[in-house]
Amino acid sequence: MDKHLQKPKILKVETVARSRLFTIESVDLTFSNGEQRVYERMRPSDREAVMIVPIIGDDLLLIHEYAVGIEGYELGFPKGLIDPGESVLEAANRELMEEVGYGAQHFDVLAKLTMAPSYFSSRMNIVIAKSLYPKSLVGDEPEPLPQTRWPISRMMELLQQPDFNEARNVSALFLAHDFLTRQAR
Repeated sequence: MDKHLQKPKILKVETVARSRLFTIESVDLTFSNGEQRVYERMRPSDREAVMIVPIIGDDLLLIHEYAVGIEGYELGFPKGLIDPGESVLEAANRELMEEVGYGAQHFDVLAKLTMAPSYFSSRMNIVIAKSLYPKSLVGDEPEPLPQTRWPISRMMELLQQPDFNEARNVSALFLAHDFLTRQAR
């Protein structure tokens, strides 16, 4: 961060709406130049999430999962929240077992991404999972998640798929492509 940037002063934080899943806050700010604004955000949380790019043989393993926000199915990588007391890799392995029926013997952490940081404090850890072995756990998915194997040699062609649009999946794809390309050198 630029040492000359001064964070705005928070004058007041107030809950303005609450649902079963979300709490929306109003945040009154004063910037270093004296400007005042009211922003809205989801209540900050320390809880992070994980997205797993599973590799099985020469393929990526993707799932089709219903996304109520777009009222359709999205092709992407397994993901989920990290439970309290769980490490990133423990959560990655658990989510892999719950969503695709595999565990992994090897993980590489690629990045930790923010998602819409103007509104959310959420962080998504992107990991690659290798050396998969069959192992299932019961998850919280309301239906089985159909799987698609996609050749690593054609991984960037996923960008042309009409149901591969979600920004975190696209970011994970680019990060995985970069990692695998560097590993192959």
